[in-house]
Amino acid sequence: MFNVSCIQITSDNNVFSNLEKTTDLIINSIKKKADLIITPENTSLFTLDHSELLEKAEEMNNNFFLESISKISESYKKWILIGSLPIKLSKKLLANRSVLFNPKGKIVNYYDKIHMFDVNLSKNEKYEESKKFLSGKKKVLAKLPWGLMGLTICYDVRFPNLYRELAKKGAIFMTVPSAFTKITGEKHWHTLLKARAIENFSYIFAAAQTGRHYNDRLTYGHSLIISPDGEILREKEKGEGFIIAKINENLPKQLRAKIPSLKSN
Repeated sequence: MFNVSCIQITSDNNVFSNLEKTTDLIINSIKKKADLIITPENTSLFTLDHSELLEKAEEMNNNFFLESISKISESYKKWILIGSLPIKLSKKLLANRSVLFNPKGKIVNYYDKIHMFDVNLSKNEKYEESKKFLSGKKKVLAKLPWGLMGLTICYDVRFPNLYRELAKKGAIFMTVPSAFTKITGEKHWHTLLKARAIENFSYIFAAAQTGRHYNDRLTYGHSLIISPDGEILREKEKGEGFIIAKINENLPKQLRAKIPSLKSN
């Protein structure tokens, strides 16, 4: 058994203020006995401006934001997943990357978002993530003391084959750090996440961005921790803060033994 925490924030385009509130919420969740802490997509920097992303994003090495999180992870001896932050790959290329720290403050895994959010929701709301980020190519499993965890990000949740492959490879936990839009969140967020949990008998840890951001973009919030049989264990509907739940790592195996659907394609 262990405790997982999902952080919910309203990030903006100021890396330093985002780090400050992320740090505060991580430490507060640790005080509530969290063993694994997960932050949302775009934790360090929330902007749709490509030039601003390129200007403010850093490479993995000598990355101020990641170095700061590393110190917290090492100091408190906790697992921390930064749900995503922009990582500079070259002068013109970025990755939307999840980064996992172990309790020694070392980066042990990272995942680059595979499915780019290229959608046209309305006349006033259009997203072209593929023009800003290079799509990831690798599916990533992280080995935790309690079992294997599959790493995904936001829009990935609409592609069930990704989760099926991770589950077939042994993942019993799935992370879905997100910055879901308000309009799509109201329609699809709970249904998609519960479906990914139930069809794979996997826990879902979905830390989310929330509220109105500096650029007037609205994100849905509703961070969720979902059990492998689809029960919502914890939910934070709106506002900044965190949720925490106790996780039984044996439950996915028990459910998969009763209903061996993962053995079929």
